[in-house]
Amino acid sequence: MPAVETIYALSSGALPSGVAVIRISGNETQSVLLALCGTVPEPRLASLKTIRSRNGSPIDSGLILYFQGPASFTGEDCAELQVHGGRAVVQALLAELSGFSGLRHADAGEFSRRAFQNGKLDLVEIEGLSDLIVAETEMQRRLALEHSAGGQSKIYDGWARRLTHARAMIEAELDFADEDDVPGSVSERIWQDMDLLRHEIDAHIAQAPIGEIIRDGLKIVIAGEPNAGKSSLLNALAKRDIAIVTEIAGTTRDVLSVDLSLAGFSVKLFDTAGLRETDEVVEREGIRRARGVIADADLVLLLSESEDGFGTLHGLDLKGVPVLRVATKSDREGRAVGAVADLSISTRTGAGMDQLLTAISSYLPDLKNVTALSIPSRQRHVDALRQASNAISQCLEHETYGLDIRAELLRLAGDAIGRITGRVDVENLLDVIFSEFCIGK
Repeated sequence: MPAVETIYALSSGALPSGVAVIRISGNETQSVLLALCGTVPEPRLASLKTIRSRNGSPIDSGLILYFQGPASFTGEDCAELQVHGGRAVVQALLAELSGFSGLRHADAGEFSRRAFQNGKLDLVEIEGLSDLIVAETEMQRRLALEHSAGGQSKIYDGWARRLTHARAMIEAELDFADEDDVPGSVSERIWQDMDLLRHEIDAHIAQAPIGEIIRDGLKIVIAGEPNAGKSSLLNALAKRDIAIVTEIAGTTRDVLSVDLSLAGFSVKLFDTAGLRETDEVVEREGIRRARGVIADADLVLLLSESEDGFGTLHGLDLKGVPVLRVATKSDREGRAVGAVADLSISTRTGAGMDQLLTAISSYLPDLKNVTALSIPSRQRHVDALRQASNAISQCLEHETYGLDIRAELLRLAGDAIGRITGRVDVENLLDVIFSEFCIGK
């Protein structure tokens, strides 16, 4: 078996910074520490050391942490060099490490990949770690922390154990039907548990839209006729000038977007071209794009300054997308469209803006009484869960199948769940998952 190379990389944020962390992992970790610091610190105890090049010249002074495998993040011998975060310091240290035999710079996500291969983390925990690094809202942080800490994995592992137990009992009945300690009715109790498990999986799948909103954001599209105040509303909600605002119809030609945080959730707000019939080629393309974004929205804010303007979505296949009708420019005289609108606003005076934010918040998931976000957050999780549910359903609904076939269907269900955590047949997923990581993780 070929020797595993020792890897190193900058594991902290962009330079310059107050502190930079250089991470090392592999069998050569101790020899590197001896060469750079003159000693190997006690495991898991921070030591202040002068870091020197191999010719004895000091590079910097910093805290050195040594983690002896397998009690480390990767399961290998690891070290962290916490030095001053200047570019010259980090470049000098990385250049020194590159000169050691058997060392190389880590690829993206390679530390986490080694943690997975050495059984320190499963795929759900690793994906949660990746999401935790890029989390921008409170709900994204909570969801990512639940996954990275193993809360989600415990659920999947529990389901996998129940499927394994069911298969074992069914196969025992097949192989030892004549034995007194294997009653023939044992499979009946198994079918009851498998029916319960199927309902648990289906209820878990039903929460996937919540996970998608938390992770990817609630997609809100501002739509309406030209000059309805769409760009003004985008700027007002973003609290900065994102879109050009003029009195000229058709000013917005493309889809503009901005990310906001609302009640701890990520909200993706889209400004679109005014919906109308036109022969102008560029504006027509903008309207075509607007219609595409509207069809993919989680919520449409339909803006108008007149009653007639609320008919601009007629003919669009909204596929059940909720529409909030917003009367704009309420500060102007003669704007009395409240009877056909859900609410009225003025971006100039701020009237009605609090009510609009409250109305938008009502379309966010209600998680007030939720203490643990054990919900699927990625499409591959949902796809595997559906495969497991379908296999269990076939097993339960086709009682004419032999016990051997029904046991095989339960094996397929267990394999589908195993692919979520990485227990089964996931080699083709690894490159995709770990390529999303930054260098040093």
